[in-house]
Amino acid sequence: MDLLRFITAGSVDDGKSTLIGRLLYDTDSIKVDQLETIQKQSKNKGEGEIDLALFTDGLRAEREQGITIDVAYKYFATDKRKFIIADAPGHIQYTRNMVTGASNSDLIIILIDARLGVIEQTRRHSIIASLLQLPHVVVTINKMDMVDYSEEVFNSIVEEYSKMAATLNIKDVTFIPISALKGDNIVNPSENTPWYKGDTLLHLLENVDVVSDINFLESRFPVQYVIRPQSEDLHDYRGYAGKVLSGTYKKGDAVTVLPDGIESVIEAVEVHGQEVEEAFAPQSAVIRLKDDIDINRGDVIVTKTAHPKVSQDIEATICWMDNKPLVAGNKYLLQVQSRRVRCVVKEINFKLDVNTLEKHENISEAALNDVVHVTIKTASPIVYDNYLSLRANGGAILIDETAHTTVAGCMLN
Repeated sequence: MDLLRFITAGSVDDGKSTLIGRLLYDTDSIKVDQLETIQKQSKNKGEGEIDLALFTDGLRAEREQGITIDVAYKYFATDKRKFIIADAPGHIQYTRNMVTGASNSDLIIILIDARLGVIEQTRRHSIIASLLQLPHVVVTINKMDMVDYSEEVFNSIVEEYSKMAATLNIKDVTFIPISALKGDNIVNPSENTPWYKGDTLLHLLENVDVVSDINFLESRFPVQYVIRPQSEDLHDYRGYAGKVLSGTYKKGDAVTVLPDGIESVIEAVEVHGQEVEEAFAPQSAVIRLKDDIDINRGDVIVTKTAHPKVSQDIEATICWMDNKPLVAGNKYLLQVQSRRVRCVVKEINFKLDVNTLEKHENISEAALNDVVHVTIKTASPIVYDNYLSLRANGGAILIDETAHTTVAGCMLN
């Protein structure tokens, strides 16, 4: 079965954790002992029904305050697909957590309270989804039970959000009227919305096409590990292990190893320890070349056409994730796939207002959760693509050299 990674986002009390709890509960994805614990905790809170949000709000502070603070990952599967869910916080001060959860997601579910409509956090999360180039956006208009399942309310929100999505160039948007608390249109169609003819949320998640999101034309294979057994049976064996980020690799293909630009030909391709004719994204594979080349972790094997960028001068849009501010001249480690190099942030070009997309120039520093555009100089060349054209090889992180903590998520330009 294939895998779908998705994230939920919305303002505080929009029902994100309840929605995920409902998905898990209605698909029988909750263990008996966990269900018993949640039932007990729900009763202790004086509630008549199970508090579905408790299935995802794992931190003690989250349970006590009734809010989501950290990104909670949950896993479940149906007969059609496996899922990894990231439940992101709704508070503005946790924007970095949402960026972290969304960076590896194929789809985002944006919740809107039917009583409130499109608000500031809706715009903020939609802009982040646009910046991160998430291929699929599902807008679930929640708490429809509190507006008497009004078709008029639903249509009004759809119209308002659609105008905003057009300005952000968000192309694949689906709208679903739901009640996470009552279970309307989550797993089963609701009798309360006879005017809604679309799919339930689960049906959409099971059937959304993620294969078409993969770029099979531009081949990128970052080397993660060089395999040299040097045993009697495999004395001359040299394989390069990694994950095919995009494209395909076939036996006999002419390839170039970047950043050095050395050329060779693929002698063999292995998947799961067996030789195959080709490997394709997103498979993990081992590639063997005909020539004995000095290849190291972090080098990228590409086919002869459509090469990525190779440079030490890089433009990037970053989300700052550290409590210490970013100041031009600060030094960090930049990691792109498996390659890590020293770098300096030469300049902060502008700050992006994630509520309005307005650019603010003459910025001296970036604070926690700020989204800024920067110029980076690396100590040695890195191999990358423009994030907007090839997301799989356009993301990176900045790492504090001393604390070894991630301080920024980067979208390379």
